[in-house]
Amino acid sequence: MRFAKQTGQANVTAILILLGLIVTGVWIWKRLPLDTQDYLVERAIPIALLSIAVGLLVWFVIGKLRRRWNGRQERNRLIVHFERETSPEKRLDLAFELIERNSYKLQGLERVAPAMAELFITTMKTALGDKQHRIRGMAASHLGVLQDKTTVPLLLAALEDDHAFVRACAALALGRLRASEAKAKLEYVMREDWDQTVRSRAREALERIA
Repeated sequence: MRFAKQTGQANVTAILILLGLIVTGVWIWKRLPLDTQDYLVERAIPIALLSIAVGLLVWFVIGKLRRRWNGRQERNRLIVHFERETSPEKRLDLAFELIERNSYKLQGLERVAPAMAELFITTMKTALGDKQHRIRGMAASHLGVLQDKTTVPLLLAALEDDHAFVRACAALALGRLRASEAKAKLEYVMREDWDQTVRSRAREALERIA
């Protein structure tokens, strides 16, 4: 509550300072000689605007680099946590988080990719039944990010899962892998699966493979 009150007071102060600067600037401008005003309009103001534009560009670039650096630091922290974790459930959660925080890209995860692939494969084989279909599907989807072509047969089998979510995730993974050997199966799924999302994912996968 105190923080919100202080923030509100700071905002009011900032607005009053800005208004004061504007009024002062107008007052000074009106008292400048016409020659000085013409000079400022022709030379100084364009230079000032250019400086502001360059400053904003530099600020944007620095902000982007800082976010990227922070992202890498967080990724490295999660990698270390994943490597030290002994609980299979927590390792699985960390593996999911790693791939999601890494924007579903393999780059930067090569060190732990084999261990994560093994974990996802085990999850797909053991997380059976209705209640675990979401975990099974997520494992399939994330498996495609790791670019391990040896997992294609497992993902092809997942295209026949009882749950549409798992089938859709398997199709997504095959697309990420650009598995040309899956084209015939994906074409069949795209035509015959009763679920629209699964058909859409199969079509997207085929577009990636082509």
